[in-house]
Amino acid sequence: METISSIAKRLNVTNGRIYQIIKEIPADKQPKKDAKGKYNFTKESVEAIESYYNSSSSPKTDNESDLVKQLRADLEDAKAEIKAKNNQIDKFQQLLDQQQQLNLATNRQNEKLLDGNADNTPQKVSESPNKDDTDGLEPNEDNHKVEDNKTPKKGFFDWLKRG
Repeated sequence: METISSIAKRLNVTNGRIYQIIKEIPADKQPKKDAKGKYNFTKESVEAIESYYNSSSSPKTDNESDLVKQLRADLEDAKAEIKAKNNQIDKFQQLLDQQQQLNLATNRQNEKLLDGNADNTPQKVSESPNKDDTDGLEPNEDNHKVEDNKTPKKGFFDWLKRG
């Protein structure tokens, strides 16, 4: 004699699903309940349950397999897109590193040039070593300026002030 549990195991579903199927099949093929409220399955009712399950589960399996195939294809597309994005990020990182190295090299060259100009600037014999070109006009017959005792300033933009 068949039971809900034995049918559920054979179809690989839960007992609750068997109860749902019993409600879905036509009334003349549904199993009858005994005095205790348990189902008495006939060969015809078991076949009706199996037939309903197979007809209702087959299209779902096909749809599910189509869905799984689509999801796998989408996953592969996403992986390819992520790989391309990672390659772009790597390339941008390399370009950024190169830019930083060039900026550093340029800054070092500028510092060397500034230091070289400050040390190697030829000065006239009449000029004092503490005076640079930014101190103003030299006193002569046309203009009488009192000489300032300024010390040369070293800074990043000194090279702009040098003529």
